[in-house]
Amino acid sequence: MNFGAEIPFVTLLGFTLERFEGGESTLGYTPRPEHLNSFAVTHGGACMTLLDVAMAVAARSVQKDMGVVTIEMKTSFMRPAPGDGSQLIAKGRLMHRTASLAFTEATIYDAKGQACAHATGTFKYVRRQAGTAGNAQVSGSPGGPISTD
Repeated sequence: MNFGAEIPFVTLLGFTLERFEGGESTLGYTPRPEHLNSFAVTHGGACMTLLDVAMAVAARSVQKDMGVVTIEMKTSFMRPAPGDGSQLIAKGRLMHRTASLAFTEATIYDAKGQACAHATGTFKYVRRQAGTAGNAQVSGSPGGPISTD
């Protein structure tokens, strides 16, 4: 399944898209050794990226012609996400939507089905411009978007 946009960082991490419809998303991720921290578990930054993308995909699933940019995100880590070669699953959900904003949540589960991390996030819908290679540009924002999920 295709994310609907070229996201080089997601490709680098190896996320796979399993569900992208009806305000829901499911992503798979098998952390590689270079994605671990000094405790040999999945680095928190990799987990936060997985959660960010799961929420963005859930937001986009109801209007696939639009991009979204991250406005804010809160993450809670509940248990280490294993770095033993087993797959992690992230499930995202669009909780509420306005004309321009999406309010979302996502959870990462380990191979035993235990929740490892949870996040909530707010995303702004933006139109994609031709020739931006999947990167939306927000007019009036000199630095561009925080995230182009």
